[in-house]
Amino acid sequence: MPRRILEGKVVSDVQDKTIVVQVVRRVKDPLYGKFVTKTNKFAAHDEGNAFKVGDIVSIEECRPISKRKSWKVITNAPAEAKKAEPKKAEKKEKAPAKKKATTKKKESDKAE
Repeated sequence: MPRRILEGKVVSDVQDKTIVVQVVRRVKDPLYGKFVTKTNKFAAHDEGNAFKVGDIVSIEECRPISKRKSWKVITNAPAEAKKAEPKKAEKKEKAPAKKKATTKKKESDKAE
């Protein structure tokens, strides 16, 4: 059976080798059709205590490590996104166009 991979935000890193990841998902309500935000918190194994509160991480299902902990941290999601994204060439900004032509029209209108 394939292992699930989820992405979420670290909300606690107080425990040793464990972080708590909050996963947010949007679900359509069956009766009203409105989209509702649902959140779940998962305890994930972080071997090196590398992740801090506020980091966005990817977690993967694994064998039970303790009573509540059956997820492990794979990667830091934004860092992976930056590596995958190719660097774009910087565009040079053009000098703003001069507005002297428009001011001449206004002066000619005042003269009339």
